[in-house]
Amino acid sequence: MTIQKIAVLGGGAWGTALALACARAGRAVTLWEHDAANADSLAQKRESRFLPGAKLGDAITVTRDLAAAARNDAILIVVPAQVVRNVVTQLAPSLADNTPLIVCAKGIEHGTRKFMSEIVVECAPKAVPAILSGPSFASDVARGLPTAVTLAAPDSDMAAALAQAISSATFRLYHATDLRGVELGGAAKNVLAIAAGIVAGRALGASALAAMVTRGFAELARFGTAYGAKTETLMGLSGFGDLFLTCSTPQSRNFSFGAALGKGETPDAAAHGKLAEGAFTAPVLLEKARAKNVDMPISAAVAAVVAKKMSVDEVIAALLARPLRAE
Repeated sequence: MTIQKIAVLGGGAWGTALALACARAGRAVTLWEHDAANADSLAQKRESRFLPGAKLGDAITVTRDLAAAARNDAILIVVPAQVVRNVVTQLAPSLADNTPLIVCAKGIEHGTRKFMSEIVVECAPKAVPAILSGPSFASDVARGLPTAVTLAAPDSDMAAALAQAISSATFRLYHATDLRGVELGGAAKNVLAIAAGIVAGRALGASALAAMVTRGFAELARFGTAYGAKTETLMGLSGFGDLFLTCSTPQSRNFSFGAALGKGETPDAAAHGKLAEGAFTAPVLLEKARAKNVDMPISAAVAAVVAKKMSVDEVIAALLARPLRAE
């Protein structure tokens, strides 16, 4: 499988960073952006307003023509999780058979409770679903700092070819066939990162943070096992690795959102104008967990705070009052 031309759908920070990464890997890149003002800015200034100083090279072409983006060898879907269905539906009629659609959004769709790969299968049946996820910040990738993530596709040869096409000296992709495990880890860790931020914002201490992350990973593992994820995937970059990163620094939007909640801000104010995917994922994650009888008390606490059903102090007290049991 030859992959020379790659489209990136989404001109935000992560989309622009991935476009830069693909260009470093020697690919011709089409960067599609639906917002006219942002598209014009990217095309004229050759720099993202979300990533100051990160210049777009000549290998990157900016467009608002979705049909033109569809004519590439592989396509990265880098839009918010709740928008993936709309973008893939519009893209589908222009796709060639077996075009890889690599979803880079981390979440679960509201209403349908479907994972991102399921949306691709439903809305673009001629395409091949793939998932890219792992511990990565857009600013690090844009600057060319060493980063490793996982790319999963149904066929191992295709997964390897896609990983090879996008990898460079500083952006290393490991390949896998466990789509469910890779996308599930990316979705769940955002919710747990909010919990980590709450712990930090409430100044509960490093010991409490370590306990929360450890027990949070136990929740993620239970959830993953119930939905068919492989243990080695959950222990890898897209599971434990991504959880470790997003629970350890304010550079994570979900962690920062949680920290603001911990300091007493309301859920509406805590986002500070930035997208915290975990806030949207929390309720649907709980719905899917209940469907499989999976106990996820930390995730449930986050969902309760985001929905304004309980205060931060109330959920902390409730978690600390849970019965003692074997680990």
